[in-house]
Amino acid sequence: MTEISSHRERLPMSPSAQPTVYVVDDDNAVLVSLRFLLETDGFAVRTFRSGTALLSASGAAADCYVIDYKMPDINGIELAGRLRQSIGDTPVILITGYPDGKISARAAAAGVKDVILKPLLDENLVKRIRQAIRDRRGN
Repeated sequence: MTEISSHRERLPMSPSAQPTVYVVDDDNAVLVSLRFLLETDGFAVRTFRSGTALLSASGAAADCYVIDYKMPDINGIELAGRLRQSIGDTPVILITGYPDGKISARAAAAGVKDVILKPLLDENLVKRIRQAIRDRRGN
């Protein structure tokens, strides 16, 4: 695992340089909270209330996906596996409130970059998203 420095480093604020993060969670309160957190840190954010909504959405691709594990229509690992066919090496971070020793192994097999436990979705998530995007860009 790559160690990330503890100081807050803002991403560029110009719209063309703003990394885009797609967040998928069936809990509206989580979506609102994560949108606020990520936009405050300089990300453009698009939210989805289900995996099906994300799969049927059109538009520009994301620089990183943050996906909840437990959703009613499709779980986050299945969604990551389906996305992997169209998003290539775009990082996917799985968030879950249901820790299970097998989730990390299954997530890695589906191409998930990282698994983060709720409610630890503050600066820890921001750092991991930023690092995943840097790793993909080769920075």
